Amino acid sequence: MIINVAIERETPDQPDVLRLLAAGDALSASLYPPESNHMLDVQALLDPAVTFFVARVNGDVAGCCALVRKNGYGEIKRMFVDEAARGRGIARRLLVTIEEAARAAGLPVLRLETGTRQPEAQQLYRSSGFRDIPPFGDYAADPYSIFMEKPLRG
Repeated sequence: MIINVAIERETPDQPDVLRLLAAGDALSASLYPPESNHMLDVQALLDPAVTFFVARVNGDVAGCCALVRKNGYGEIKRMFVDEAARGRGIARRLLVTIEEAARAAGLPVLRLETGTRQPEAQQLYRSSGFRDIPPFGDYAADPYSIFMEKPLRG
């Protein structure tokens, strides 16, 4: 079900966004060992190479994601939707927003790392055209990680 959601570029250091990021951290910590959590902290999310988006429903934070511009590709980081807001199309809307921003930045491909214990995230990415790839960038093979990419041009 798609709802009326506003997605805007915001900073991650706002109190309500920090609470959302902490919930994402807690979920990841409950699913994976520390060495398999590859999340950016708030300071890294404030880097000029990062565009951070927040989804709000009636002004309340419902989800977030970040586009990290790398040399030759964009990486999706910190994609997370609050448990109370799940199942309402917010993650898909955030993903579309990231893809639009990556295209506008002239990036040819989007890449991501997601966890093996998050089938909903895997399904979202695969249904949006992402395909499995080997580890990229600074990532090493990890039994808890799935690496994916989606070309953004022709």
